[in-house]
Amino acid sequence: MKIDLKEITVRDLAEGYEDNAEEGVVGYGGKLDIRPPYQREFIYKDKQRDAVIDTVTKDFPLNVMYWAVRDDGNYEIIDGQQRTISICQYVEGDFSVNIGTFPEKRAFHNLQNDEQDQILNYRLMVYLCSGSDSEKLEWFKTINIAGEELADQELLNAVYHVSGVLMLKANSVKPTVRLMGWAINT
Repeated sequence: MKIDLKEITVRDLAEGYEDNAEEGVVGYGGKLDIRPPYQREFIYKDKQRDAVIDTVTKDFPLNVMYWAVRDDGNYEIIDGQQRTISICQYVEGDFSVNIGTFPEKRAFHNLQNDEQDQILNYRLMVYLCSGSDSEKLEWFKTINIAGEELADQELLNAVYHVSGVLMLKANSVKPTVRLMGWAINT
């Protein structure tokens, strides 16, 4: 496996960010698959998500992220999905956080230009990993031994992430809740 270190800014990461639910999540100008088929859904709680933004606003270093280099030259996240989604959602205005000495929570679009620039210019450290599928899988297992524990099924998803997992996800039955006449998938 070949591993190269690359610095990217939040601005670059959030460029072209789209969360299409079951269809996937992309960023980095459409070149980064943020939630490849073997990755779990977004599971950070508000406190964890807010801590990521707090770290960025204070210019403290975040843990390094790992991206696999695909054959077509694009990327997929091996590790760092929860941090990446937290950052992109904040920049997109999906939630507010306490920043600085202000007592109220502030959304990205409510920040002063210099505050926005500080976040957008924040540098993330990313290891770009190139190698065979089995090498990438082994790396995925190795770097995911800490943090939120992976379920056995999530490891299996990483092993068999091609069409089978996509088919299972597409055909999975999700409970539907009816609320005031609206059908809501849970």
